[in-house]
Amino acid sequence: MRGWTLIEYRIKPTLSNTLLMPLFEATWGEAGKDYEPVLARSLTYVAAYADAELIGFVNVAWDGSIHAFLLDTTVHPEYQRRGIGTELVRRAAAEAKHLGMHWLHVDYEEHLTGFYADCGFKKANAGLIRLD
Repeated sequence: MRGWTLIEYRIKPTLSNTLLMPLFEATWGEAGKDYEPVLARSLTYVAAYADAELIGFVNVAWDGSIHAFLLDTTVHPEYQRRGIGTELVRRAAAEAKHLGMHWLHVDYEEHLTGFYADCGFKKANAGLIRLD
């Protein structure tokens, strides 16, 4: 585990696949998709840095009106359990509100219920269809 260091948070910094893919691979075991078109359409996103290294990310998509959607909350495994994910979500929610959103939605796996509850999310009924 890396030692404690000052974490810097940035709203909508310049990001690229080159920066995001190593974070996703370290956290999720796979690099994922081409993220640059996603970022271009996002309402906002927040990144966390330790000594200029990208160590956290959360994306906020939107419907073009008043609903925003939290996606891809990610913190490098060496920095987890330090409140970084919670702070990423807090800043993303504040920025979404500042940008005029009335609602912030999130879908998550059952084991993340406590994390998102601690971030202020209330459980809600929802429906889901797998399309692939």
